[in-house]
Amino acid sequence: MKKILSVFAMLTVLIAVSCKSTGAISTSEQEKVNDSFESVYDEYRDDIILEGAEQYVVKSGDYLSRIALSFYGPNVINSDYFPLIMLASPGVVADPELIEPGDRLTIPNLEKNLNDPSARGAIKEFLKDIAHVYDQKIARGERNRELYDGFRNRLTALSDSL
Repeated sequence: MKKILSVFAMLTVLIAVSCKSTGAISTSEQEKVNDSFESVYDEYRDDIILEGAEQYVVKSGDYLSRIALSFYGPNVINSDYFPLIMLASPGVVADPELIEPGDRLTIPNLEKNLNDPSARGAIKEFLKDIAHVYDQKIARGERNRELYDGFRNRLTALSDSL
């Protein structure tokens, strides 16, 4: 019995250490990040065109850049427009990485938005602001620093190209 308890205690410690080592941000820190995302969404939500938008229900294994790629075409750059989907999907979830199966997303028509000078300008500024939210995730100790740094750099470059 002592051996079983010892093994259980060691496993508990090992699991606790491995969870801590992932560097995931705390619930309160995630709420701050979500608030930052929501603040940016609120600022730009009315500036995009939703006419011609499609609906999509998230499936297991989905992530936003893959969804963006499937709707916006095979050009890899199109996958970087994933924040636009979150902008058009109020009340679903704030952090693009926390989508779950069953979430209903609105997929705006990218071409229509980029061809409209006003919407295009808003998207340009929106992408810059979202890039800054990724800076906050990095600063809060999120475990995916390199990934978020990559998102930030790609979103900034995409914004600069508009």
